[in-house]
Amino acid sequence: MAGVVIVGTQWGDEGKGKIVDILASSADLIVRFQGGSNAGHTVVIGDKKVILHQIPSGILSPRKKCIIGNGVVLDLEQLLKEISDLKSQGYMKDDNALLISEEAQLVMPYHKKLDVAREKARGKGKIGTTGRGIGPAYEDKVARVGIRLIDIFDPEVFRSKLEQALPEKNWYLTRLGEEGFDLDAIFQSFREMASKIKKHVANTSLVVNEGFRKKKNVLLEGAQGTMLDVDHGTYPFVTSSNTVAAQACTGSGIGPTMIDRVIGVSKAYTTRVGGGPFPTELNDETGERLREKGGEYGATTGRPRRCGWFDALVVRYAVRVNGIDSIALTKLDVLNGFSTLKICTGYRFRGKTYSEVPSSLRIWQECKPVYEEMDGWSEDISAAREVEKLPRNAKRYVREIEKLIGAKIMLVSIGNERKQTILLENPFKKVHTGKAKKGR
Repeated sequence: MAGVVIVGTQWGDEGKGKIVDILASSADLIVRFQGGSNAGHTVVIGDKKVILHQIPSGILSPRKKCIIGNGVVLDLEQLLKEISDLKSQGYMKDDNALLISEEAQLVMPYHKKLDVAREKARGKGKIGTTGRGIGPAYEDKVARVGIRLIDIFDPEVFRSKLEQALPEKNWYLTRLGEEGFDLDAIFQSFREMASKIKKHVANTSLVVNEGFRKKKNVLLEGAQGTMLDVDHGTYPFVTSSNTVAAQACTGSGIGPTMIDRVIGVSKAYTTRVGGGPFPTELNDETGERLREKGGEYGATTGRPRRCGWFDALVVRYAVRVNGIDSIALTKLDVLNGFSTLKICTGYRFRGKTYSEVPSSLRIWQECKPVYEEMDGWSEDISAAREVEKLPRNAKRYVREIEKLIGAKIMLVSIGNERKQTILLENPFKKVHTGKAKKGR
């Protein structure tokens, strides 16, 4: 039995979808524990590219049980489309492969409209939200006026909650210059969706805890990244939930003693979508080169990602606040052909050097990165299947990252496909492959 948590160590988009897909082969249950349809996990299998927003990436592996936990805010319309798309591509042939927590909060139509209208009203102060209604849905959850999945199966309860919520939401929307919603239309729409989704709904906390009792391997999957955590990220330019490993327990209904390992996922460089500080951002030809080589466009919104050099302070911070055991390093292949590589090892602000990430937003926004330079490599590494097959400078780069962040690398991804992966250690088996040790 093992409980393994997967979290992002940067600002999201680190490649968690691929890592979960690979590790799912050793897991029995895969649980998504926070976030919503603003997540976009991309998995490439052969000539197929599958983008998942709410369903765990483990759904692409046969005979696995996938669970959407109570910590997720659920976009029901999007979820039904996601299920339909998966089935049309030959996946999810067994409906029992997916269970959804009856306690998950719902993203309602007014949440989405409020999200977009507020962002528009902020003008230059925009946060960079995806407009998917995630923030307003979490607000209602905390304010204890949210609608949970279980509520829509009881017509009286559902209508009563809508009657409470809708007048206030419509009032707010009209003040933002938007039209309100008709209660009966929302009621009817969600009652229809309830009949389609009912077969997947369960008390998933019981299911996950029963899995642990039966000595099953459980993989817990987060969305976004550590620096978007509402407590520990670059506040206020963050998401609306806790993205760190501790949320895996709260968002899936298990206790902390169930967690054995925490795996962080990090790109070999850094990207960010939306507004907010980004010390190593490259607004030049190099940044554009990283974007084009890495295909750095949002899986959910299509927005171009901001790109920059690897920031060791950010990932070392993520190692600390998540209790990360080891790192899955992705997109190392994107650095092929760069004659010089840089790693940020500190920040300079008003004559002072910082070796840890600051809490002050002003320091974040105005600091200058301190770089360590390394020689790059010209060889194509996408065909390597062992660490010793990597160019010398690529191995040096990986070792230097390990040293600076204080965590070992357990996997190196050198391409989009499953086979383009060097797995140094399986966190469920806790055994090194031998070949990995040799190359390091």
